[in-house]
Amino acid sequence: MSVKDGKDYLYLIWKSEQTRKQYIIGQLTKNGQYEFQYGEEVQAAIADGFKPLLCFPDLNKVYKDDRLFTIFTSRLPDKKRKNIQTILKKYDLEKYDDYMLLKRSGARLPIDNLEFIDPILSLDKDVTRIFYMAGVRHYLDCDGKDCAQAIEVTRGDEVFLRTEPENSYDQNAVQFLDISGNVLGYVPRYYSKGVTELLKREKKIACHIYNVDKNKNCNECIKVIMKILN
Repeated sequence: MSVKDGKDYLYLIWKSEQTRKQYIIGQLTKNGQYEFQYGEEVQAAIADGFKPLLCFPDLNKVYKDDRLFTIFTSRLPDKKRKNIQTILKKYDLEKYDDYMLLKRSGARLPIDNLEFIDPILSLDKDVTRIFYMAGVRHYLDCDGKDCAQAIEVTRGDEVFLRTEPENSYDQNAVQFLDISGNVLGYVPRYYSKGVTELLKREKKIACHIYNVDKNKNCNECIKVIMKILN
């Protein structure tokens, strides 16, 4: 859970089709009622092709509702689906909770480039996050067509973190390295600032390969589990 000042937070991420850069374009909070507002990166995202959501046209307004906004619940599986219990079990939910399902599933759809992520807000608590490694295609000798042969990591392999402050794309860039010191990819940009700060504090961060799917595209072939231990 990402709780700050009594509010539970989710970040809304948008990925540019052209540059593949990910932007934190908004935040959704829950504390009795739901609030959505655009984030500080929305203007940069607009310059990169993002269009404000139709139901949230004002970039400066804080939108509030007693129920989770329909635009977000519509991204979730219908609670009346025959296999809904299987879906809930997948996300470790005992009952249908639209906000928790949004948090744990990310609510990605094939029709756009939006996804919710559970941010790292507290640097003083144990935190576990599971996410796709970024930038994989640039480091695994993968041309997007022969990923099955390019990927040489397996579930359970330990991977290590190294900051790359000279990175022109992200001053908080953090690389993933295999046991031999080879670069595999990066911590996603939306987590890199928090992870960099944790590394500066010499916090213990354990990272392992959570899943490898060679049938996925190069941007989603390696999933990592990261555990931050206080």
